[in-house]
Amino acid sequence: MDYPGNLFVMAAPSGAGKSSLTAALLQREPGLALSVSYTTRTPRGNEEDGREYHFVSRNDFDAMIEANEFLEWAEVHGNMYGTSARWIEERMRRGEDVLLEIDWKGALQVRGRFANATLVFVLPPSFDELKARLLLRGEDSPEAIRQRLANAREEIAKAPLFDYVIINDHFDEALSALTHIVAAQRCRYTTMEKAHPGVMAALGLK
Repeated sequence: MDYPGNLFVMAAPSGAGKSSLTAALLQREPGLALSVSYTTRTPRGNEEDGREYHFVSRNDFDAMIEANEFLEWAEVHGNMYGTSARWIEERMRRGEDVLLEIDWKGALQVRGRFANATLVFVLPPSFDELKARLLLRGEDSPEAIRQRLANAREEIAKAPLFDYVIINDHFDEALSALTHIVAAQRCRYTTMEKAHPGVMAALGLK
C-alpha cells in the first residue's frame, strides 16, 4: 500500500531503551503519531489503558485476530501484542506520519504489507549493559530476566533485516540519530512527491 504518510517501525530487545527513545522522539517530533498496540499482558506501574497499550483479554485478542483487525500481531514473552490496521491506514491516508513500537516479528510483518516502511532496530552497547538495565528496572524476577536475555540474543540476530541500526549507549546521541533518520526519510524524493504534489507539478516534476 502506498499512502502519503510515512511509517516508522522501531524494534529492540527488552531493556535496550526503545520506549524511552520513542517518548523522547515524540516530544521532538509532534508530527509523529504513535500507534498504541493491543496486548493481553497486565499493566505495569503507572501504565494506563489507551495510553501505553490497549489492555484486552486473550479471548478479545483472539476475536480481533479472527476479524483480521491487526496489521501485525505476535506472542512476546508469553503475552500477545497487536497493531490496529485501520488506525494506521486512516492516518497514513491523511498524510500523517505514524510510529510503531513493536517486536522484530511484527516489524517484518509490517514490511510485508508496507514495502516503504522504515525499520529501525535499537541495540544495547553490550549484553552486560542490557542485563544491568533489566536489573535496574526492577520489574522482573531473576528467571524472567534470564529468559529476556536469552530472547535478546535471538532478537539481536535479526538486526541485519532492518534499514537502520542505533546503538543506545549514550541516550542523547541515540536520540539524535533517530531524529535524523526521521528527517531523512521525510526528504526522500518519493516522500516529497506524495506530500507536495502541487509544488512538484508546478516545477514540472510530475
